[in-house]
Amino acid sequence: MSFMLKPGTTWSDAYDRCVSAVPEAFHDDRVLNHWGGFWQRDGRPVPGVSPVDGTAIAGPPRLDRAAASHAVQASLDEHRLWRHVPLDERKARVTAALEALTAHRDLLALLLVWEIGKPWKLATADVDRCIEGVHWYVAEIDRMVAGRTPLHGPVSNIASWNYPMSVLMHAMLVQVLAGNAVIAKAPTDGGLACLTLACALATREGLPITLVSGGGAELSPALVRGTELGCVSFVGGRDAGGQVATSLADLGHRHVLEQEGLNCWGVWEYGNWELLTGQIRKSFDYAKQRCTAYPRFVVQRSLFHDFLNAYLPAIRSVRFGHPLAVEAPDDPLPDLDFGPLITNAKVKELADQIDEAVAKGGVPLYRGSLDDGRFLPGQDTSAYLAPVAVLTPPRSSPLFHAEPFGPVDTIVLVDTEAELLAAMNASNGALVATISCDEEETARRLASEVRAFKVGVNAPRSRGDREELFGGLGASWRGAFVGGELLVRAVTQGPDAERLPGNFPGYTLLPPST
Repeated sequence: MSFMLKPGTTWSDAYDRCVSAVPEAFHDDRVLNHWGGFWQRDGRPVPGVSPVDGTAIAGPPRLDRAAASHAVQASLDEHRLWRHVPLDERKARVTAALEALTAHRDLLALLLVWEIGKPWKLATADVDRCIEGVHWYVAEIDRMVAGRTPLHGPVSNIASWNYPMSVLMHAMLVQVLAGNAVIAKAPTDGGLACLTLACALATREGLPITLVSGGGAELSPALVRGTELGCVSFVGGRDAGGQVATSLADLGHRHVLEQEGLNCWGVWEYGNWELLTGQIRKSFDYAKQRCTAYPRFVVQRSLFHDFLNAYLPAIRSVRFGHPLAVEAPDDPLPDLDFGPLITNAKVKELADQIDEAVAKGGVPLYRGSLDDGRFLPGQDTSAYLAPVAVLTPPRSSPLFHAEPFGPVDTIVLVDTEAELLAAMNASNGALVATISCDEEETARRLASEVRAFKVGVNAPRSRGDREELFGGLGASWRGAFVGGELLVRAVTQGPDAERLPGNFPGYTLLPPST
């Protein structure tokens, strides 16, 4: 079967549409930074490459430390004005921005396809979740900010590349709605053009948004340790999150640090295998490149044969490949589970970890082939990895204790409830977990011993939208929890003695329901 690129979906098509839609933010040769109320042709542009097929795309215009400091000071000036703007006007401006995002929804999604490799269905869902989620906050914000005030300074946002719209842009618009100016560091690995277009549409409505690019080490003094900041919000891995936490330790900044954890799915005294097959298939969405992915299955040994009969059909049915490849020009874009990983370097890293795990005793239970993917003739496939499953990875392997952030599952067999819980708590805290168990009382009892913020029974858990709360236990989270009303509380000032729900050095306070 031969495929072609869907007409009208090339990178140059998408970029030209950006330049046409918001020429103030996109020049022919580069993307601009935005600070001080203007789009600035500063910074040093670095080359960008799409993981989809190696196409050259716009890279980030990296600022140096001094320019980042100027941008933060300018954001503080904006914040001092914006915090006094009446709530009704803030709501009207945010609503106008949402209308503009809606008008450019398909372009935003196409940029996500090229920049971070999301299949079309997942890319449009990312944009829609941002728009619909913020609309909900506009409707609910009056009660959420009653008796509360904006922070003393702007909110600095440093987020990973995988959800530029439904996580990063969503959070920024809610922070603005709550009365704060906001700063965002564009993710280094992808999402720059999508985020720039979204911010350009929002700043046209007068929203106080600063968007800058640069290396973490270079910008951290301004975007993490800057005394002007009211809050630091971080989404990313544990290593980078630990560095941010260390930088914040002596400053007393309000902070929200979402870090990775090894989210586990436990199978104990269970028999609904048809349901589990569908759930396993769904777990491969976006190649498990998300903070709520399930890369570890902990299975009762006596059930392993039944589990295997459910698992293998699921992993074999996963569809992956070029997100824009079609058989004929009029065909709809393919409904794939995932496209590429974020970089070819990530593919090599995971391939090396898999090989090492197998060499040290792990069993290669399943190893897919790129021949099963959907690709254009002769395209660069170096950023693609077919699904892999490793049984009993050795304890020395990174796959045993860390989140792979790719389509790689590990399976651990256990004989007792104590072993089940120990295996599910291997990473000292997680964001989500699930127990599949026929007896609800047993499932609830086991779930109460799992160190995850959300634990599902016979169903996966996710970050959630609107009123659903989100956080993490142990090393997976530091600072205030978010979601629903907690997101607004995290970026506003309440009573002097208020203790925010969260995971802080001095205390952990869980909200009433997780």
